[in-house]
Amino acid sequence: MPHTDNGRKRPTARQRLRHETPSTVAVLADETDFAAMRRYRSFRFDDHAGYLRQVEGLLRALAAQGTHISLALFDPTAYEEYCADTRLDPDTPTSRTRYTADIAAAGARLTYDGRPLAHLLPDLVREAEQQATWEYASALLEPGEDAGRAAFARASKLLRRLVETAGDGRHHLVCSVSAPDDANTPLVAVVEAQCHDGLLRLGESAALLFCTVLAAGIALRSPGGVVLRTTRSGESETVRGWCLDGDGLRPLTAGEVFAAYCTDTRTGEPVPPEPGVDYLAGLQLEQLE
Repeated sequence: MPHTDNGRKRPTARQRLRHETPSTVAVLADETDFAAMRRYRSFRFDDHAGYLRQVEGLLRALAAQGTHISLALFDPTAYEEYCADTRLDPDTPTSRTRYTADIAAAGARLTYDGRPLAHLLPDLVREAEQQATWEYASALLEPGEDAGRAAFARASKLLRRLVETAGDGRHHLVCSVSAPDDANTPLVAVVEAQCHDGLLRLGESAALLFCTVLAAGIALRSPGGVVLRTTRSGESETVRGWCLDGDGLRPLTAGEVFAAYCTDTRTGEPVPPEPGVDYLAGLQLEQLE
């Protein structure tokens, strides 16, 4: 007779071990990726919505067993390349499992926290985009390693100086730098910061990405800039801007900031300004050492 605690069966040794074994679930986040996988006969799902329901059911079942679950993206193109490099047949579940364990699990991941998959997927895609941006920006800094380190140190000081100069409040900073091989697809990084009585708080990983992108712009002398949106209790939101100028940031005028925000970049047509937002000139940053 199995041992019990208050009428409940005690978990077996194998069940206890299963609880301590993490799982990674790689998901096809959009319909295009899903359609690419349907060319494999062993991938037996008919529609993307139904597939996502099955994934969500799997996540809930694993969580109910006490399993720690990481959610990753399944990239059909990377999967095809992986199978070619490893000489695996891509049309087998075993190959997909190996890809998930070797490649997808090493990429951008989120811990499954019980939220609906529809809420998790945008965060997962955003995490993957940020990781890709960081990897690309880091690669741009590698050829001149010493110059890259100097540019990163400069970018780190600029980020701190930007927030300190803006003063108390919640700050949303966006750095955009033109990529050398595709001017239409800039590198973009976002960081949220809070400053109160001289104390600065910001996310470490977001700050790392921000400084890496800004450093790439400095090192390569690429066109780029920074936009700072500040929110303070009882005041209108303010938006300020700077453009990259050598190894520093030149403040934009209020008119330049307004034009940047209130012009459609694709058509050049004017866009109505946001209500309750003041478009102000960028602040002059103190000289850095």
